[in-house]
Amino acid sequence: MLTVGLAGCSDGDDKKAGQPKDGRDKASESQTVRAAYRRTAEADTARMTLTTKAAAAGESVTARGDGVMDLEEGDSRMTLTAQGQKIEQRVLDGVVYQKAPAEQRSQLRLPPDKTWMKIDLARLDSSGSGSGSSGADGQVSDPAESFEYAKGVTDRDVTKVGTDTIDGARTTHYRVKADVEALAEGDPARAKALREQLGTSSLPLDMWLDDQGRLRQQTVRLTLRPEPGDAPKQSRTVTSTTTLKFSDFGTEADVEAPAAEDTVDVTGKVAQATKSPGTA
Repeated sequence: MLTVGLAGCSDGDDKKAGQPKDGRDKASESQTVRAAYRRTAEADTARMTLTTKAAAAGESVTARGDGVMDLEEGDSRMTLTAQGQKIEQRVLDGVVYQKAPAEQRSQLRLPPDKTWMKIDLARLDSSGSGSGSSGADGQVSDPAESFEYAKGVTDRDVTKVGTDTIDGARTTHYRVKADVEALAEGDPARAKALREQLGTSSLPLDMWLDDQGRLRQQTVRLTLRPEPGDAPKQSRTVTSTTTLKFSDFGTEADVEAPAAEDTVDVTGKVAQATKSPGTA
């Protein structure tokens, strides 16, 4: 897939062209990786699994999600399992809806007739809490954010690792770097915050692409440093590994917001909880 037009070239042809074969391989690999986000989004929808392992101060938490995603819009629905509890989650137009267990709703002192919590990620960002802030279950997780890391892939540092079979699909494994500026989508403040937290200008990714150039699996490993002004419980270095997998492209992935009368907005509570220690 990555060396179209090269198979029939002899060593002599390479010399006549004045360009090493490896150089052309690299260019082809880079083009394939840069096109991965677009080619995956063109599939419209997919089934997904998401696994996040986070560790800080000797403690670790693993969260696993299984569901579907609208690859073009970024909307998703999944069941998230974390710390022995299951949470139904929907993400629609940048808003996270979580149906947490009754015990957690009680801890947050939510109205007894409300079963869904609403978390507006844009408002979290504007409050300085960030979309990766702790939520009712300790993790507000938008799987589309991990998928969009592929948008920031550039030509630099693209390395072909090898081939693997993932969920029955033949894939090529690449190790690449996503540019933080591209991830910030033109927002200088966000880019600055990302650079400070990551301690680097690029994000290392492992990507597995199928024969159609679509993303089948992506793994990102992060070391997040505390930001100035963080509450004590956030002022710890956190290491995390997130693996996102796609399969069953074209599957049904309709996502609807819960009924308004069954929903309570907890964005303010989440933002406050990340700023003030001991706040529920």
